[in-house]
Amino acid sequence: MNMKSLTKELWMDIPVRRKIVSIHREVEELVAQSGIKEGICLVNAMHITASVFINDNESGLHQDFDRFLERLAPHAPVSQYAHNGYEDNADAHLKRQLMGREVTIAITEGKMHLGPWEHVFYYEFDGQRKKRVLVKIIGE
Repeated sequence: MNMKSLTKELWMDIPVRRKIVSIHREVEELVAQSGIKEGICLVNAMHITASVFINDNESGLHQDFDRFLERLAPHAPVSQYAHNGYEDNADAHLKRQLMGREVTIAITEGKMHLGPWEHVFYYEFDGQRKKRVLVKIIGE
C-alpha cells in the first residue's frame, strides 16, 4: 500500500457579509492533481464564521438557506447576543454551527464520488476579510 496525500488551502475573500460560493471545481481539480485513485477528501472552513457544505447548486435553494438561517439566527439586533461585544458576529457563529464545519468526500477511480446533484460550497457568514478553506486528500 502506497499512501499519498495532498494538502492545500483555498483563500476566500468575500466582499459581503453572507454569500454562498461554489468551490466544487477547485476541489475537483485538487483531487485530480493529487493523483489519488481511492481515498478521502476532507474540505473544511478554517474559520468559525464560515461553513463548507454539500447540496444542490440551485439559486432558489441558496436563497432559502439564507432566509432560513436569518430567521433562526438574525444578525440584528446585535444586542440580543451575549457574544457581541468585541464584534457583531454572534449570528455568524450560530449559522456556522447549523451548516457545519466540513465535508468528507469519497474518492473513487480518481474522482469525487458524489450523488447526481451534489455540489461543494463555501458559505460565508461574516465576510469582508480573507479566510481559508483546507482541502486534505488522503489515499492511494
